[in-house]
This record gives sequence, C-alpha cells and structure tokens, in this order.
Amino acid sequence: MVQAAFWLALFGNSFNPASAFGSSSGSLGIFQHVFGGASNYITFLTPGVIAIAALTGMSFMGVDLVLDQINGYVKVISTYPIPRSSIYFGGVLQNIAKGMVQAPLTFLLAFIVPNGLKLGQGVGILNIIGLFAAIALLTTVFATLFTGIAISIKSTDSFFAVINFLTFPIMFTSTAFFPISFFPGWLKPTAQANPITLASDAARLLIINSSLSASQIASLATDLAGLAVFGVVFAILGTLMARNALKPR
Repeated sequence: MVQAAFWLALFGNSFNPASAFGSSSGSLGIFQHVFGGASNYITFLTPGVIAIAALTGMSFMGVDLVLDQINGYVKVISTYPIPRSSIYFGGVLQNIAKGMVQAPLTFLLAFIVPNGLKLGQGVGILNIIGLFAAIALLTTVFATLFTGIAISIKSTDSFFAVINFLTFPIMFTSTAFFPISFFPGWLKPTAQANPITLASDAARLLIINSSLSASQIASLATDLAGLAVFGVVFAILGTLMARNALKPR
C-alpha cells in the first residue's frame, strides 16, 4: 500500500502531463483522447498502479517458497504421496489470494489522493467487477511465473537477483504510466504484448466508459484473452519447473 500511495500521490501529481499546460485541477483537457478518454492523469494511472502492485507483490511473495526450501519444509512435503505440481499450485493460489486483497485497497486509495480517480459517467458495478477480473488474471499471470521461479531457486540472493532483473523491464515496457503513443516505434510491439499493458488497457476501458463500442469490446476481449494465454503458458512452465526441482535426487 505504501508503494501504491507513492505512485498515485507523488508520481501521479509530480509527473502529471496536465502540469505542462498549467492545469491545477489535474484535468487533461484537450489531451483526454490521448489518454484513452480519462478526465485526469490519476484516472489513467490507477489501473497501471494496481497492475504494478500485482507485479511487485507476486514477485516478492515468492521468497516465502524459497525460504521454505532453505529450511527444509518443501523437502518434507515432497515426500508425501501428493503430486509435485500440487506444491507449486498451492503456492500460486496462496499468492493470488494475498495479492487480490491489495487491489481493492489501491483502487479506493486512488479516490482520495490529490486530483484523484474520477470514474466515467455511468460507470457501474459491472464495470468495477470487470476491472478486478482483469487484475485477477494479471495476478494469476505473475503468480504462476514467480512461483515457478521461486521453486527452482535455492537461495534468496539468487531469487532477488532474478526478480530485480525481470520486474523493472516488465514495468517500464508497459503502458502503466503513459499511453502507447508515447513509446518509440521499436518498443511498441513489446509494450503492446506486455501483460501489464493488457490488464491496464482493459481496466481503463471499463472505468472510463459506461458502455463500450464494438471495437472497444473487441479490444477488451483481446486483452483478457491475452492474459489468459499468458496464465496458461506460465502455469504449464511452472508445473514443469516444479516437477524438475522437486524430483528425488
């Protein structure tokens, strides 16, 4: 929550593009269309901050599994007559549950920061449910990825080296902070395929628009499908990594 407060209150106001043309209210004015129709920058930023919280939360929660391996707990469990993959999926589900507690708190926080979140006119409960569904998919993507990495690593130093190597490129090659039009041409394909971009764009469509056009529905479906594909692929890879890491030596 401290990290989310930093991104929303400090980054959201210090790096607010509206400041460049003297807007004290944070309104994006004629630049709304560039930011997907968001009335102010915090509205655009909020889904990105929730997505970043999912990324950092899932990455650092994996350290519990590394510590369990160091302390021998995982070795004990692996002697039980259960599939090796169940240890992996137990860690995944635990981390998803923890991560989804933070998402609604960050969403509520966005309303109270200066120049805070302003939902689009007519946005209702189904839009909000859709937002959290997109974040749940993203949380699943990162939980399957980082739990698989954690179960394959035997030291905390190595684990933190890997997650630091991964999290910053994932974060800054996404549209969490700025729209895709701000990216250079060579980086746009990477940004468009980034799971944070998929979740952030889907969430923005839902909190800015009360109803979606046919093209927006297609875009939303593509984003959610992309997240589902990432989740399935990482779950398969994580299962294979768990079986390899936990097989008898």
